[in-house]
Amino acid sequence: MRLVILGGGGFRVPLVYRALLADAGAPGACRELVLHDTDPVRLRVMASVLAAQAAGVPGAPAVRIAQDLDDALRGADFVFSAIRVGGTAGRVCDERVPLAEGVLGQETVGAGGVLYGLRTLPVAVAIAERVKALAPDAWVINFTNPAGMVTEAMARVLGGRVIGICDSPVGLVRRAARAAGADPDSPTFRYDYVGLNHLGWLRRMSDGGPDLLPGLLADPGALDSFEEGKLFGAPWLAALGALPNEYLHYYYFEREALAAVRSAEATRGEFLDRQQGAFFASAAAAADRPADAYTLWDRTRLEREETYMAENRAATGGWQRDPHDLDGGGYDRVALALMRAIARDERTTLILNVPNGTTVPALDAEAIIEVPCEVGAFGARPLPVAAPTEHQAGLMLTLKAVERSAIEAAASGSRAAALRALALHPLVDSVTVAGRILDAALPR
Repeated sequence: MRLVILGGGGFRVPLVYRALLADAGAPGACRELVLHDTDPVRLRVMASVLAAQAAGVPGAPAVRIAQDLDDALRGADFVFSAIRVGGTAGRVCDERVPLAEGVLGQETVGAGGVLYGLRTLPVAVAIAERVKALAPDAWVINFTNPAGMVTEAMARVLGGRVIGICDSPVGLVRRAARAAGADPDSPTFRYDYVGLNHLGWLRRMSDGGPDLLPGLLADPGALDSFEEGKLFGAPWLAALGALPNEYLHYYYFEREALAAVRSAEATRGEFLDRQQGAFFASAAAAADRPADAYTLWDRTRLEREETYMAENRAATGGWQRDPHDLDGGGYDRVALALMRAIARDERTTLILNVPNGTTVPALDAEAIIEVPCEVGAFGARPLPVAAPTEHQAGLMLTLKAVERSAIEAAASGSRAAALRALALHPLVDSVTVAGRILDAALPR
């Protein structure tokens, strides 16, 4: 099996390779990993880090650096898209422009997410077109944010052969199961989750018996034992009757989240821009010493994980992340499980971003939703879920209108569609503000 990573110089590529190494030697395992990126320095650094990881591992996938996109895609079985158009500097712009107008600036949520989408969608669609031309039988696994929006745009070219992934729902389900005393790896464990990417709710879970969620929601001590419980608080979770994805903190506690972001010394993008800039500069000097490059990477990775959603945690008491959530494994494990299920027809259930079909009646068949899916050689198909509540469906419909306006704007260049994407977002409180954000961001 040949896996191609677009954005192969990305900081989290070693996490994907770690998952591949754990599978090395198994029937149908990845034999070649092809990296493609627009930044040759980052590619050289990542190749060095991967060399350190592969040392002493029998059957480790060979790593090849592709000179251009077409070279990378030819012969691909799976294409993992993890690009960041504009780099971390682009993310800083996405965050700072909205914050200057007094609204949330965040990578995938609110005005920042729309700006990131507008910049990314044309590139993602161009990639989809090249995949269709050069590797029509390949499966594309999209992790490029905003993942739901980007997956939907790529699906208009590739249909069901592009599948979006995210680690947030997986982490939520596993943490909630452990807090309720259940084993998320048990063959009898079941759950109900519905939403869009970074906008979903866990509504039921059981381990061969009755629903465990009501008891968990009624237990403040158990809720305080894991991230989402601390983030949202027992009173609100009991009132809501569901466990939200962590990104819904920006919606349910908008004032507090915005205040925390504005009072921070730097935005998340600025922190990562400085951190990754320092890492790649140091690691480039050590690129001919793979062990040293890997040590630098792992130290930087741990700091990145420890500071994840730091402003949201500061707004809810300043608690520290659980050590279980600091290993960095999440989307890489989901990606490997997805590839194994398709390549070997190993049936499994994963929360993925896929076309709706008839799963959520409020949305049309082509809408990309995030729900549990059965996965096998056929790809991924959504499993039945309970109908969303009025509140859940309302937010999903509103955000779907935002996503589709952004897709229209990116495809057509329409300023009106771009304005609509910004102004319709629940976290942008004025059409006038949306227009000013658009005018400030476009020249950059």
